[in-house]
Amino acid sequence: MNGGESRIQRSRFGHLADGTPVQRFALRGASGMEMEVIGYGGAIAALRVPDREGRLGDVVLGFDRLDDYVADRFYIGALIGRFTNRIRGGRFRLDGRVYTLPVNDGGNHLHGGPGGFHKVPWRVEPLEESGTVGVRLDYRSPDGEQGYPGNLDVTVTYRLTQEGALVIDYAAETDQPTPVSLTQHTYFNLSGDPARDVLDHELELRADRFTAAEDLIPTGELASVAGTPLDFRRPTTIGARIGDPDPRLAGVGGYDHNFVVSDGDAPLSSAARVHEPVSGRVLELFTTEPGLQLYSGNYLDGSAVGKGGQPYGYRCGFCLEPQKFPDSPNHPEFPDCILRPGERYTSRTVYRFTAE
Repeated sequence: MNGGESRIQRSRFGHLADGTPVQRFALRGASGMEMEVIGYGGAIAALRVPDREGRLGDVVLGFDRLDDYVADRFYIGALIGRFTNRIRGGRFRLDGRVYTLPVNDGGNHLHGGPGGFHKVPWRVEPLEESGTVGVRLDYRSPDGEQGYPGNLDVTVTYRLTQEGALVIDYAAETDQPTPVSLTQHTYFNLSGDPARDVLDHELELRADRFTAAEDLIPTGELASVAGTPLDFRRPTTIGARIGDPDPRLAGVGGYDHNFVVSDGDAPLSSAARVHEPVSGRVLELFTTEPGLQLYSGNYLDGSAVGKGGQPYGYRCGFCLEPQKFPDSPNHPEFPDCILRPGERYTSRTVYRFTAE
């Protein structure tokens, strides 16, 4: 990477229907890596990293206009909360009380509901520290929002480091017990060309098990990946087995699975590595979370028109989403997802980029 001076530039991105202004922040790290973040949904709108020749390319999906983010139904680039992934039937019991959430994925609650964190304006401030440049995003989720109990104060920071990494730190506090699982729903295409699909990307997952599921809802079993098309313990292209008739894939149209990457109490652990052979770009993912969702862009259908007028077609991006296990509020045997007053939720994700 070519080094240089870090910088942050702020500009107006548009207004929401109620007049709320939305800003865009353009960041350049000392490594030469560049990122754009918008206040609506806390979305990462662009992320430019070098290929093996040192040429910058934008490796994430995003939009040029605020209206497209407002209309987006694929969670492109957005922060997710209060609870990532699915909750069965939009219901959970907590301390003897049943809570009902809106259902927006068949009969289930997905990614915090239709008015989740991906559909709200965040307060964004620039953040410059020794060796890093970034932004801090804050949001108060009021008691009862999307059916969740308690006022939840959330802070997320994005930082670009001198070593060519994007570090995301999440923190939250509550005044009532509530489930919390926060993540980032960026779609990556390391080729830098979203007109291409991601099936040639070589993926390695440091996961021996996955959360077995029926209709994308965990059964409670942590099943072995051995002998299944979910075994990425050795580098394998995303497309190598994506058409396998195994019902675990065929039933969801590809990969949309949660892998067990730690016990949930470990320090930052290496969870995944992705290599794109044409550009040489490599993405390594580290996380403190117990689960990692692999999604292969199965629902992208060209209806979302992204940056530069490029339609986002079938499997033109993949997601790697660190998180608690899906439906954890209904599975006490899973790592604890309940945040209580006096506690502090923390989580860290590192996306490190190199080229070979």
